[in-house]
Amino acid sequence: MYLLDTNIFLELILDQEKADDVEKFLRSAQKEKLYISEFSLYSVGIILFRQKLYDIFIRFVDDLIFTYGIHLVKLAPKDIKQLVEVAKQFNLDFDDAYQYTIAELYDLKIVSFDSDFDRTKRGRKTPEDILKEFKL
Repeated sequence: MYLLDTNIFLELILDQEKADDVEKFLRSAQKEKLYISEFSLYSVGIILFRQKLYDIFIRFVDDLIFTYGIHLVKLAPKDIKQLVEVAKQFNLDFDDAYQYTIAELYDLKIVSFDSDFDRTKRGRKTPEDILKEFKL
């Protein structure tokens, strides 16, 4: 099961360099094994709202949650201490520590382009890494 970091979605939505890899990964993956944090959902919203891309955000939520059934997960207030410990232990900023803590609590593999996760115990996978695993 995979936790998709914010940058995975932004790569595709904003048609950036690795958008094709993300699209292939999303098409190949079993949707019931994909997770997004509430934090990532709102982060995508913030970025799209800044660019006045309101309709794209609505379509993103509809496609992601309602059409494909990707699981939405969040931290509870009781998890904040763990988030802080993770941030200190691995020298992560708030959003990376949030994602890492979610991955720990739900036992998810982190899918991200963010190399900051490379210095953690869980590490990360890129969409390309997972596509290679699928072909085995």
